[in-house]
Amino acid sequence: MSSTDQPVLLAAVSVMSAFLLGFQARRVGWSRMKHKIMPPAVNGPPEFERTFRAHQNGVEFFPMFLVVLWASGLFCNEALAALAGLVYIVGREIYFTGYSNSSRGRLPGFYLIIVVLLTLTVTAAGGIILSLLDKYLNIKLFSRSK
Repeated sequence: MSSTDQPVLLAAVSVMSAFLLGFQARRVGWSRMKHKIMPPAVNGPPEFERTFRAHQNGVEFFPMFLVVLWASGLFCNEALAALAGLVYIVGREIYFTGYSNSSRGRLPGFYLIIVVLLTLTVTAAGGIILSLLDKYLNIKLFSRSK
């Protein structure tokens, strides 16, 4: 694979999202220190519990995000998938910050995250279906230049 064929945008967004997840884990640690909650305890004041849950939700969604990001980028359009990935990262931060402040505060970020995940899922599925039709049935519904 030549350097021009490498999915550098997908890799960059993946690394950025991993760094965000790591930074949010650090923020959970700061909340632990603030509220004097020693691991492995995960309950305490509502502010800590919301911060902890905000991070856990990010951890829970991370595999799905990476799969649909890469599938969409490889089988549909790398630049559009990467752009959606950046919007996902912003949505994750809005979700985390909002949820840390109040339960209802998570909703704007949550809605943005869901829209991005659905978009990536649809574009990934569409790209995969078109590739399967082309590769195994020699059916080309759209001409794709490479």
